Amino acid sequence: MYRWRKLSVEDQAALLQYRQRLSRPWHSPPHFIEGPALFHLTAACYEHASIIGSSPVRMQAFSADLLSTLAAAGVTTHAWCLLPNHYHVLVHVPDLKPVTTALGRLHGRTSHAWNGEDALRGRKVWCAPADRAIRNHAHFWATLNYIHHNPVRHGQVEHWQDWPFSSAPDYLAAVGREEAVRVWKAFPILDYGAGWDD
Repeated sequence: MYRWRKLSVEDQAALLQYRQRLSRPWHSPPHFIEGPALFHLTAACYEHASIIGSSPVRMQAFSADLLSTLAAAGVTTHAWCLLPNHYHVLVHVPDLKPVTTALGRLHGRTSHAWNGEDALRGRKVWCAPADRAIRNHAHFWATLNYIHHNPVRHGQVEHWQDWPFSSAPDYLAAVGREEAVRVWKAFPILDYGAGWDD
């Protein structure tokens, strides 16, 4: 059973303010969990080929499909980012199995559609999604920072807000630059992603 340390007053206020500005109900990293319910999910294109990123239209369409798939699976999405060859999401799930099943179906549908568009029937598009349970509130905030920083990490942009396929612009608009900097400094990403998101 996971036991969560109580969020600081500042962290509670920041998360509440962020979710209210997005017109979403209040969800904090839970302190009532019986087993993992917060996860960092990620999936990459086979051999890290930039299949998603073949066009901005494909990137935009997949962003919408990914978010609607997660919502239909009963997921609360706290942060997300889509890059040309992979994606990351930070989610609260009622049950992980139906979510990974829904993502598998999304991968199957998009593989079929994109292989048709690219005249490459039989091409392998996706690797299976990977999941990491969020251990505590510090891990939650470091993961949120990591996901929003991912386009910078991979050299796509210099600033979070410049990447359109991410929740970072909404997050920055919701909490403000000063609070985002405080969270960045309080919960640094350090070597997060080393060896598996290079």
